[in-house]
Amino acid sequence: MRGWFRLTMGLLAVVLGALWTVLGLGYVEGSALTDRRIWALVGPALVGIGLVALWHGMRARRR
Repeated sequence: MRGWFRLTMGLLAVVLGALWTVLGLGYVEGSALTDRRIWALVGPALVGIGLVALWHGMRARRR
C-alpha cells in the first residue's frame, strides 16, 4: 500500500495541470478559464508538482 496516495495525487495533479494549461492557452472553448494567462502559467507548475509526487510515490513503492 506504500506510495499509492502519492501516486494517485500525482496523477490527478498532472491531469488537472494539463487541462488548466490547454484551457489557459485557449485550445478548449466554453469555460471561464479559457484564454486566461494565469491558468497557462499555473497549469505547468501543477504538472511539475504532480511529476514530483509521482516520482516520490514510485520510490516509496520500491522499498
